[in-house]
Amino acid sequence: MGYIPQSTSRGFPATVFDAVLMGRRPHLGWRASERDTEKVLETLHLLQIEDLAMRDINELSGGQLQKVFIARALAQEPDLLLLDEPTSNLDIKHQLEVMSIIKRIVKEKGISAIMAIHDLNLAARYADRIIMMNSRKIVSAGDPASVPTRDNIKRVYGVEANVNYSDGELYIVPLRPVKQNGDEEGA
Repeated sequence: MGYIPQSTSRGFPATVFDAVLMGRRPHLGWRASERDTEKVLETLHLLQIEDLAMRDINELSGGQLQKVFIARALAQEPDLLLLDEPTSNLDIKHQLEVMSIIKRIVKEKGISAIMAIHDLNLAARYADRIIMMNSRKIVSAGDPASVPTRDNIKRVYGVEANVNYSDGELYIVPLRPVKQNGDEEGA
């Protein structure tokens, strides 16, 4: 299993290559083999970040760093990716890039991915299946077109929302918090 955390500290100096090589730890002996080096280079190419290989991870943007974490997890050659909010702290462009990369890799490598994500629009656009949960209980599960409904969004998030389609893509527009027990709307 390859794990991609929501965030990690950059604390120590390391090149991108070395950070991805750390993902090979389950396969390493005392030294990195030629196979380990090849796998790191292959993974950097897969994520289109080979130009960053010798850069210090402390000098990367948030989007670049997230791609490095994905590469590190993929270097393990996992059957399953577990992702915790992989688009947190990323701008819109990098959110779309990261989600597209994950979807492409899952398809190309034939692996599974389980992702915790709060952005319903990204979930609806990139997921094959969605599970909406509230208080550790499943509220709804199924395909992206049937799970993020107005009623489910209201039950899970306490928010009124419009659920629409444009260019064949589902998108959600949050409108306002739901009034609860006499509270004023939006209070």
